[in-house]
Amino acid sequence: QVQLVESGGGLVQPGGSLTLSCAASGFTFAIFAMGWYRQAPGKGLELVSSIDTNGGSAPLTTYADSVKCRFAISRDNTKDTLYLQMNSLKPEDTAVYYCAKMTGWTIGSKLDSRGQGTQVTVSS
Repeated sequence: QVQLVESGGGLVQPGGSLTLSCAASGFTFAIFAMGWYRQAPGKGLELVSSIDTNGGSAPLTTYADSVKCRFAISRDNTKDTLYLQMNSLKPEDTAVYYCAKMTGWTIGSKLDSRGQGTQVTVSS
């Protein structure tokens, strides 16, 4: 079965950086688009970023407007691992972050399954 295990969350000061990782197993990682979602207290699930399959060239990526130019998504198909580099973190980035497997290979695919999440707290 699909397993997605996030790591790398924690407490960071405003302006700081964190890198989230997601170890995937139970499916052929390289042929599915992947994404990061987040859910802040009292709010709904938000798509932060997604990435399609590499396909031998640079993968396509998307970002929520609120994180553009601060976050970077990447994947390593040799390690079945998804990453989210988060820079210039703001208090409003505080949320539980979820790694997600999409239903297809394109960035327009829908959410299929997600991990248990990792808490990111941005506070001084």
